[in-house]
Amino acid sequence: MVNWYNKIVRKYSSKLVDGKDRAPSRSMLRAVGFKDKDFLKPQVGIASTWSMVTPCNMHINDLAKVATKSIDSNGGKAVNFNTITISDGISMGSEGMRYSLVSREIIADSIEAVVAGEGLDGFISFGGCDKNMPACVMAMLRLNRPSVFVYGGTILPGVHKNKNIDIVSVFEAVGKNANGIINDNELYAIEKKAIPGPGSCGGMYTANTMACAIEAMGLSLTNSSAQTAVSKSKLTDTKEASKALMRCITKDLKPRDIVTKKSLENAITIVMALGGSTNAVLHLLAIANEAKIKLSLKDFERIGRKTPVLADLKPSGQYSMAELVKIGGVAPLMKTLISEGYMHGDCMTVTGKTIKNNLKCVKPYPIDQKIIRATSNPIKKDGHLIVLRGNIAPQGAIAKISGKEGTYFRGTARVFDSEEKCLKAILAGKISKGSVIVVKNEGPVGGPGMREMLSPTSAIMGQGLGNDVALITDGRFSGGSHGFVVGHIAPEAAIGGPLQIVKNDDQIEICAKKREINILISKKEIISRMKKTSNVNSKTNNGALTKYAKLVSQADTGATTN
Repeated sequence: MVNWYNKIVRKYSSKLVDGKDRAPSRSMLRAVGFKDKDFLKPQVGIASTWSMVTPCNMHINDLAKVATKSIDSNGGKAVNFNTITISDGISMGSEGMRYSLVSREIIADSIEAVVAGEGLDGFISFGGCDKNMPACVMAMLRLNRPSVFVYGGTILPGVHKNKNIDIVSVFEAVGKNANGIINDNELYAIEKKAIPGPGSCGGMYTANTMACAIEAMGLSLTNSSAQTAVSKSKLTDTKEASKALMRCITKDLKPRDIVTKKSLENAITIVMALGGSTNAVLHLLAIANEAKIKLSLKDFERIGRKTPVLADLKPSGQYSMAELVKIGGVAPLMKTLISEGYMHGDCMTVTGKTIKNNLKCVKPYPIDQKIIRATSNPIKKDGHLIVLRGNIAPQGAIAKISGKEGTYFRGTARVFDSEEKCLKAILAGKISKGSVIVVKNEGPVGGPGMREMLSPTSAIMGQGLGNDVALITDGRFSGGSHGFVVGHIAPEAAIGGPLQIVKNDDQIEICAKKREINILISKKEIISRMKKTSNVNSKTNNGALTKYAKLVSQADTGATTN
């Protein structure tokens, strides 16, 4: 019995604390609260991403304390540890944003280091902001020890002039202020009211998108993605997730038993149906890489062609995530998508049951709700995340076409080699209708770090140019970006990709129906210009960004470093 218990339930911790020769290890652990009986229990990591650098994660330690108590009362010994996070909302539009995507790798590496280094038998991971969420999942799959993910929860909306607002409202207000649409006092009022407390940005932006995708993958409990950060239901979710983890440890149910090609297809499907963030493409590719599963842009194309957009959620829609929570969250949508053949119902989850069984008792949405449409009456008949290819992006690019921007744009290139120069031109009123803004050298290597372009896209929307200007980049976009935008262009300009040859006044054509993006010059001219290209010199010469630039892959494979 003891041998079985150690082999399955204490597979890793027993090697560090059992036997006379491990007395030094036990001595160290006694100092942090271990008693004699604790050395016979599975050691369970509580991976907290708590941080006071962002409201998204400021409450995570409160959830970690609940998990600690629950683990300890359900047969385990909790071991708490922390990792970093970077606030996209704060660093956006600055040099600091270069560290955002890089932090995904740092967080995954740090969780791996602690769990493996300390011999933990399983762990529960808490994520609350854009990059620490996929990072937690990447670590779960890389380590492949029993583990469960808990989402920190969405923020409640702020209110200004009887309308719900959020962080994207502030970014867009900057553009309105620059264009004289609102005065300084109103910009200040919006700034003060947009973020009322803890939780992740309130639309179907990257955090909420990834929470839903992770739930669809089976790595979190039902509706863990759709609870507000300050709710009692989030505390209950944490308690139940801790119990589920202990069952996973006992059954030796691991993340790679749960995450399969079919479960990743479920994640892509829910992202499409919800009108989710372009960042989901990067993150799901990276997650698949850790799971040793082949996933490519072709899978997003295939699933996107048959999956309708059903959610009227911000940024392109009307409603916030908190409003979706009120009508039942994402679970009723998943149940519908399974019953109508869009999702696979037979995929295993951290409950030890299939996703279809988990949703068995979920009630449908209220009849009078307007947030989630029926599949017979979609907002868009196919997915909004469109993979484009062409002479600018031979390896692919991602467009976010909600259906409101149209499906075709042709315009005159306005070329910038950094986000800052682009934003300065927009706010100065130097971008005219019919322009295709080109921001290059912002890719994984060229950034380094593949910055998000929320500041420029919000400034465009704030100045009323959303329907008249397109923006393309080898960087990426915040989940809050909307308008006619194309990112993740691969290969990127900095390594000699053809985006580098685009010049001011070139004509650029983007066609979502043909799924193409092209510079309208002759093949002869393309060849001539390409002969004159060279790799861009690195913007850094030491530190995390330099290491990242040397290791990182291109966007079409997830911008991973392993």
